[in-house]
Amino acid sequence: MTGSFVGLMTVAIAVVLTAWPIGLGAQQPSVTPIRLGAGDLGGVVTSANGPEAGVWVIAETTELPTKFAKIVVTDDRGRYLLPDLPKATYRVWVRGYGLVDSPKVQTVPGRNLNLVAAVAPTAAAAAEYYPAIYWYSMLKVPDKSEFPGTGPQGNGIPVTLKSQAQWLDVVKTNGCYTCHQLGNKATRTIPKELGQFDSSALAWARRIVSGQAMTQMANNIRRLDPERAYKLFAEWTDRIVAGELPASKPARPQGVERNVVVTLWDWAGPKDYLHDEISTDKRKPTVNANGLIYGATEESTDLFPVLDPVGHKASQVKMPVREPNTPSSKQNPMTPSPYWGAEPIWDSQASMHNPMFDERGRVWFTSRVGAPANPEFCKRGSDHPSAKLFPLEQSNRHLSMYDPKTGKITLIRTCFSTHHLVFAEDAGNTLWTSAGGPQSGVIGWLDRKMFEETGDEQKSQGWTALVLDTNGNGTRDDYMEPEQPLDPSKDKRITAAFYGIAVNPVDGAVWGSVLGFPGYVIRLNPGSNPPATALAEVFEPPLPGYGPRGMDIDRNGVVWTPLSSGHLASFDRSRCKGPLNGPTATGRHCPEGWTLHPFPGPQLANVTEPGSAEASYYTWVDQFDTFGLGKNVPIATGNANESLLAFVDGTFVNLRVPYPMGFYAKWMDGRIDDPNAGWKGKGLFSTYATRTPFHVEGGKGTTSKVVRFQLRPDPLAR
Repeated sequence: MTGSFVGLMTVAIAVVLTAWPIGLGAQQPSVTPIRLGAGDLGGVVTSANGPEAGVWVIAETTELPTKFAKIVVTDDRGRYLLPDLPKATYRVWVRGYGLVDSPKVQTVPGRNLNLVAAVAPTAAAAAEYYPAIYWYSMLKVPDKSEFPGTGPQGNGIPVTLKSQAQWLDVVKTNGCYTCHQLGNKATRTIPKELGQFDSSALAWARRIVSGQAMTQMANNIRRLDPERAYKLFAEWTDRIVAGELPASKPARPQGVERNVVVTLWDWAGPKDYLHDEISTDKRKPTVNANGLIYGATEESTDLFPVLDPVGHKASQVKMPVREPNTPSSKQNPMTPSPYWGAEPIWDSQASMHNPMFDERGRVWFTSRVGAPANPEFCKRGSDHPSAKLFPLEQSNRHLSMYDPKTGKITLIRTCFSTHHLVFAEDAGNTLWTSAGGPQSGVIGWLDRKMFEETGDEQKSQGWTALVLDTNGNGTRDDYMEPEQPLDPSKDKRITAAFYGIAVNPVDGAVWGSVLGFPGYVIRLNPGSNPPATALAEVFEPPLPGYGPRGMDIDRNGVVWTPLSSGHLASFDRSRCKGPLNGPTATGRHCPEGWTLHPFPGPQLANVTEPGSAEASYYTWVDQFDTFGLGKNVPIATGNANESLLAFVDGTFVNLRVPYPMGFYAKWMDGRIDDPNAGWKGKGLFSTYATRTPFHVEGGKGTTSKVVRFQLRPDPLAR
């Protein structure tokens, strides 16, 4: 990036340490009229303090086929320009830190519209607009001195929790923040619909078993010790009810953050939650230019959403299953929800988790095809090459492919469980899949070339156990099992599986992240016959880093992953100094390959380690500059910051979504619609991916939305 960009971001850091820049515009020169096109809106935002810099102007309409909104940021003189609004009547208002929402003004495009911002009358009123991280940072974490835990007869912290960091991993990315946001209005208060309780701790005990995710919620809280955890969360919400406010304030957008244009479309039902979206082929982002966007609805419904961002239309397609007895999320145990009562709102057999475009414009999903029990060809006694070496009894999710040109859906039963998927850049376009949790112990793939030539799902799939070359001879040999000690003459199998997954474009190695504490990233060299020759390497992040989740890789082979410690981590294998195989290459042998970058935002109370309260879910690398910040820019989901967090030249660019509050993404991708159209021809796509869309601003009835981020050269560019 240029030196001017670095200078702008230095100013942004300075602003974080001061108050909002209210009133600075009063010292600016007089404002000249803004040049508008027929589809634009523009003007000046002022308040009692003068022009308001770095605040958002929001225009929303319900007159298009689906609900639509566009958001821009004012420049240093309070000027704004909303470009290319579809023909409709809009409600327009101002939102910003230090303000409360201005009255909504009704207008149509093509007009110059000056707006009056409303200064927040109190600190409490201003804080209502803070991102979730500022409120969640108020949670008082057990002190380091309380670890290791001494159990129910001691301090109530389980003896399995050896450190404060391990406790934090549970209340952040790899536990409480896995599926939804904490710190938003819905979670920092207790809804009256939940009932009456003698204490807030009892209310929290009831709250976490609400709805169809109760089993997952209860399992996570058990990792902390329920009674102690209920009291900690109760103390947090009690202090908020009593009027305590966050200790720090968010900064208004600065520098290039003011050049961002955010567009939102509704695209799902109020009971549906989204996991991911996809707009193009990750390897070639001009595929599907100006085309439809597809979503994956995981456990909520078998209807996956489709958005036409040109015609502003949303539709749905049903994902089938092959076996009628495939389990449905409707069967999940539950207790009544304060939002939906006793109604089980989720009903999905397919459990679509992650979609991906191929080079022909077809959409591939990880989705469930049948019941978990595997077919015979997967099991012991089969002559399948992979089953001979490592038979598999069950798989909970498989593969499917949707062809938009024909409407045909092809189901592919895999022996291995699938979670995320990615295409290699090889001649056969091999489809590699992750398994999610580490218990699977394998990585699987589909030989797409063979499958498309033969249609044979059995012969076209393969999988391998994850084996470390601990004897150091460079080849895969007989191995010791995970529970067995090292044998200097043998290799070592590990119980692991990929969560995030990516293929290194430099050498074709497959990389993934492995959940757990402290967790690690893993490299797989497939070899000439992957079921028998694949060798793995594992690399554990050094403290204070821990807890990787979704990861990606850049064109230089550097891995990027968010950590639940509140860092964006990079790992560069080429920096490793010691041997990458042998008896000592079991995870901690390359700390020099890691670099930890603290995420923006405040840290949790009582935590002294660097990092932040951010609980980022996934990192995606913009390998081809589809957004405008440059090639190979890693962009993390800012799940607590309510944003995407782009890391450019050592500084984070915070791409906030201010409306509706509660933006929580699990993935993004970038598409180039027209390489000759400048900023208008490219952009990022993401979606509101919380499992609880009714926690988003607007409450019950609020739907998931597709979000497009575009980067103008300046805040008034048309």
